Amino acid sequence: MSSTVDNEIQLISDEDGLAVIGDPTAVERFLASEGLPSRDLGLQRLRPALVHAAGAVQAGSEIAANSGRWVKMTEESVQLVKKYGLMKSSTTGLNLGVVQAHGGQIKGIVQFAPKLLTANPAALAAAAAFMQQAAMQQTLDEITDYLAIIDEKVDDILRAQKDAALADMIGVDFVIEEAMTVRDQVGRVSEVTWSKVQATSATLARTQGYALRQLDALAEKVDRKAKIGDLAKASKEVETKVQEWLAVLARCFQLQDAIAVLELDRVLDASPDELDRHRIGLRAARQNRLELISQSTEHMLARIDAAAKWANTKVLLHPNSSRSVVHSSNHVATGVIDFHGRLGIDTGRESLEAQRWLDAVGGVKDKVLETGADGVDAAKNLGNEGIDRVRLTKDKLSNGVRAFRQAIRDDERGEES
Repeated sequence: MSSTVDNEIQLISDEDGLAVIGDPTAVERFLASEGLPSRDLGLQRLRPALVHAAGAVQAGSEIAANSGRWVKMTEESVQLVKKYGLMKSSTTGLNLGVVQAHGGQIKGIVQFAPKLLTANPAALAAAAAFMQQAAMQQTLDEITDYLAIIDEKVDDILRAQKDAALADMIGVDFVIEEAMTVRDQVGRVSEVTWSKVQATSATLARTQGYALRQLDALAEKVDRKAKIGDLAKASKEVETKVQEWLAVLARCFQLQDAIAVLELDRVLDASPDELDRHRIGLRAARQNRLELISQSTEHMLARIDAAAKWANTKVLLHPNSSRSVVHSSNHVATGVIDFHGRLGIDTGRESLEAQRWLDAVGGVKDKVLETGADGVDAAKNLGNEGIDRVRLTKDKLSNGVRAFRQAIRDDERGEES
């Protein structure tokens, strides 16, 4: 290659990430200058994969000789795409461009349409498929980290389940892990390897549906409790069980992504001309799964939040039970938010809707103090049953404080007995 070609860095971006392709040294310098972490794109797979694709053999060989790195789409990488002004291709939907790198510095105006790729649709489709695989493998890693964090014995939890749906999923787990191991060793997915995997999607879909129904059933448990004490007990159980079923969902989604990685390799090997359409179809199917999981878990959270808000209204009369319910609700919401983040679900839920117990107590306390200061009847202001036990004088703030503290002590003793 000429020095000019050596210094060309080709950029391709989609919704999930950015591919940086070019001379290995130039690529490394570019990524280092931008301070972006990356993972190998596996361009060396292009050469054997495109042997039967018309007009793509030379392109596959030339691209495979370069370095390809994939960068996850984050706030930083989005700014990078904007910085270099990549232009969207109407035919592929990908954003494409070329920058010139001289001595580690990026110079010159971005050029649209990398010639090597756009002249060979099959090679560009393969590069796009590799990007999609890299994005899914990133999710695989993040879910693995998630499962390790939430419970060091998560595999034991899954294997301890006696449900037939989960037993089937565990069997699928072994099959897919074996196929991924063979793929890593061989560099492709053969017909034999794919024949072992292709029927596993139905099992995972069944397990996913089962796990979502279990989460819905847990939400119903807190919905049906009319007494604060019963709600506290149910919320504690739900707090533990929700985490376990989220782990099942996460593992199920992880295995579905692994199948998609294998499927793209199989299509690339067997029918490269269909690769781009297949890639787009897999992306749409994956998005549908994410939306289903998002809707179901958000609905569950709304019901649990409603229970916590009701518990907040009982904070003065039943402080311990109220605190327990809200704590469990916050714990569940935090777990779901983390789960969403690992799967790439953006719910915009930045803070928990359930009011913290101390905030609830503070709100009631403020109202009691205001009652003592302003001489307004406490029962009328708070609107909670049983508040008439809090006797407040109309002229002294200290009486209001003492009444508040005494009410708390009385109810704590009542709950302990």
